[in-house]
Amino acid sequence: MLPVIALVGRPNVGKSTLFNRLTRSRDALVADLPGLTRDRKYGEGKLGERDYIVIDTGGISGDEAGIDKVMAEQSLLAIDEADVVLFLVDGRAGLNPADEMIANHLRREEKSCYLVVNKTDGLDPDVARSEFFSLGLGDPLTIAAAHGRGVSALIDLTLDELGIPEPDENAVEEEEDDNIRIAIVGRPNVGKSTLVNRMLGEDRVVVFDQAGTTRDSIYIPYERDGQPYTLIDTAGVRRRKHIREAVEKFSIVKTLQAIKDANVVVAVIDAREGVTEQDLHMLGFVIDSGRALVIALNKWDGMTQEQKEKVKTQVDRRLMFASFARFHFISALHGTGVGDLYRSINEAYDSAMAKWSTNQLTKLLEDVVADHQPPQVNNRRIKLRYAHQGGSNPPIIVVHGNQTDALPGSYKRYLENRFIKFLKVKGTPIRFEFRTGDNPFAGKRNILTARQQAKKERQRQHVKELKYRQKKKAKKA
Repeated sequence: MLPVIALVGRPNVGKSTLFNRLTRSRDALVADLPGLTRDRKYGEGKLGERDYIVIDTGGISGDEAGIDKVMAEQSLLAIDEADVVLFLVDGRAGLNPADEMIANHLRREEKSCYLVVNKTDGLDPDVARSEFFSLGLGDPLTIAAAHGRGVSALIDLTLDELGIPEPDENAVEEEEDDNIRIAIVGRPNVGKSTLVNRMLGEDRVVVFDQAGTTRDSIYIPYERDGQPYTLIDTAGVRRRKHIREAVEKFSIVKTLQAIKDANVVVAVIDAREGVTEQDLHMLGFVIDSGRALVIALNKWDGMTQEQKEKVKTQVDRRLMFASFARFHFISALHGTGVGDLYRSINEAYDSAMAKWSTNQLTKLLEDVVADHQPPQVNNRRIKLRYAHQGGSNPPIIVVHGNQTDALPGSYKRYLENRFIKFLKVKGTPIRFEFRTGDNPFAGKRNILTARQQAKKERQRQHVKELKYRQKKKAKKA
């Protein structure tokens, strides 16, 4: 097992900045704003040959209420999971009562921890850490996470205490080959985090009755029935005119990146509000990204039969462009229909990663073209000769022929629908690429032989005499 290191402390002491340093990434959102991090965020780091897992947490102030209380509970859960805790304090702000409260909790839990004084750039390290000796957690270590000063020495010291785990290469390969990444996307406050917790069977991410609770994309690996998955809880995406904070703009960027990183996207729609324009924009982005899609209409419980029928009619009318996707009517809060999502997710993933032979695709292309020929262009029939697979997730079918640039959109849609039907593709779009072969005689001048030139001259004379006789006949008439 890899060692687990949790980063805890008051809000805005630099935990997310240190997380990005330890994982050598930019996965955690960083801004000069207290309470930006709300969920536990996991990341993998490596120092030399030693691997470790880092947990970024929300701030603990000690007087939490509302959503801050739920955030603090997530931080305490991270402390329980960790092998060692890095307790961050602010060297510029000095000692705070909340720091003493966190130190008392760590002592009660008897957790192995290091007291880390951050933001010491430009300060005398001895002066910056002097007042933190009173916390009774040993010799404080000074770092500047924003500039990377002292970070390598800190993690080296931490791993020396925990030991070096043996890398399990087979486990890594298996995760890369078999892991299904599922992104949960939708507008704010449609129940994405509630659905994530229901699918995991635990309160893994913060759920609160407030739009915009989730600000970052949270990757959560787990296993179900022997199949490894990674759930990605994302921030809600609102219309551009409603976005005011810069932090929300970065949250949306993280969401769009998570869509492209996923294998299957579960789009959550609030059934009580119906299908909105923003839902359509989001689904359009998912389809344009080529990701497999499952649509979940949440908050289905408590609706009258008349309301349900109205929503179903609206779904049939407005979501025709996503007809390849499976639709589920669920209640994430009560768990109704949530278990059925996995069948559609696995089905969509299998279709997105399916492999077909060139012989199979070419034979299907010949049959489809025989049923309905392509149109003529410039009095020449468009010919589609053979097809092969060009990629997966989404499946890409490459079709070779002549004049394919002139193939109308209606015929392309015909090919797509027929291939989806006969290949039994479900839950994922299919993309077609059309390639026109080069003309081997293009740019070459046709040089006639002596016999061909003589024949051409005879034909020219024949045409000349024919025109003369027709002209003479016309004069007599």
